Amino acid sequence: KQLALLNTNSAVRTCGFDFSGNIIMFSTDKQMGYQCFLNFFDLRDPQQIGTNTHDEVFSNDNNPYLSIPCSEHKITSAVWGPLGEFVIAGHENGEINQFSAKSGDILKKAKEHTRQINDIQSSVDLTMVITASKDNTSKLFDSNSLDHIKTFRTERPVNSAAISPTMDHVVMGGGQEAMEVTTTSTRIGKFEARFFHATYEEEFGRVKGHFGPINCVAFHPDGKSYSSGGEDGYVRIHYFDPQYFDFELEA
Repeated sequence: KQLALLNTNSAVRTCGFDFSGNIIMFSTDKQMGYQCFLNFFDLRDPQQIGTNTHDEVFSNDNNPYLSIPCSEHKITSAVWGPLGEFVIAGHENGEINQFSAKSGDILKKAKEHTRQINDIQSSVDLTMVITASKDNTSKLFDSNSLDHIKTFRTERPVNSAAISPTMDHVVMGGGQEAMEVTTTSTRIGKFEARFFHATYEEEFGRVKGHFGPINCVAFHPDGKSYSSGGEDGYVRIHYFDPQYFDFELEA
């Protein structure tokens, strides 16, 4: 059952609940003459999320308690920081910003990527985030300070990256942009999920399977499997073999 409807002037690119589940954030695209905005709504406030007793949904007068314009470079990915104090947003120019959920101010900035950030995901305890970028790298950052911790390098754009909840591992997926797929040969090995050791920054495994770029990767919360979604229309769920859990990278 639909509870509420929020109309926007342009496409919605990112969204998420904060730690409490009471505040939602979403960002809209810069298109059709409209600005990119990062919007914050409090679900407990009927003025912001208007619903009707007659099972109809009000959508005309819903106003966010905070709307932050991003005039320079649009937001391409975003996640909540720990405790719901700020949102960590990646931009099309490779910049990362922390936006305060209270004031809307930019609390911290980092510019470690040279091209668009395609994806940001948090570690299970929200202390770190991992980015995936068009510049062929994925990077690990401290959520609070935005200090750059590690870099994982590949030869192709990275569309998505995730941090294992139980191991010192990250998984990355990518290949290239969907619009370029038809112009290149589908050589084996281009669309593999790639596993890196989070501490040593070394690649230790690849998993084949997709016939097109991987758009999204995620670890299961128990750390025993991962899934990947590809441009080929498949979601693949892989369960790790027993030796995966005994694997130690020789330092």
